[in-house]
Amino acid sequence: MSSGIIIRRVRIEDWQQARDLRLEALLDPVAAVAFLETHEQAVTRPEEFWQDRTTRAATDPHVAQFVAEAEDGRWLGSMTALVERSGGAGALEGDVVEVDQAHVVAVYVRPEARGTGLALDLIRTVQEWAWSLTEPRIERVRLFVHEDNPRAEALYRKAGFEPSGVVLSVPGDQRGREVELAVLRG
Repeated sequence: MSSGIIIRRVRIEDWQQARDLRLEALLDPVAAVAFLETHEQAVTRPEEFWQDRTTRAATDPHVAQFVAEAEDGRWLGSMTALVERSGGAGALEGDVVEVDQAHVVAVYVRPEARGTGLALDLIRTVQEWAWSLTEPRIERVRLFVHEDNPRAEALYRKAGFEPSGVVLSVPGDQRGREVELAVLRG
């Protein structure tokens, strides 16, 4: 990890920074394929939405948002993981959860921090959190990457994720398909 950067779980009082980073991420040129939400949708959400979202990511035992914070307090990136229980519905239509797993979502690294290893550090932190859970015991960590996002796919493969064979279309979306990548508990 880069000198002076810490990776930590988001805190309840971080809601404004969490909101601002999310809105910035949704304006990023790759956001059209990386996120299911648009900037136009997110910017209209009330403060209470962002406060509740951040509180959950800070305190819920089955949701965790991690941020990479520079010495000056700027956030350079963020990543969230959601616990999904076996037998439940997954994130996309037609997605069935077969084992207790963590689903990585809302991945964003600011342009100036890309290519520095920061994203790999965030992924490792998310995996460590997932593997540390005892109820439920997480068997795999997964994520979806758009078929037209080879840079992100290369990053995830470098972190040990492999295609699972699951490919899903986003309902009502003409953007293409999402490919599931996963890493099993070691």
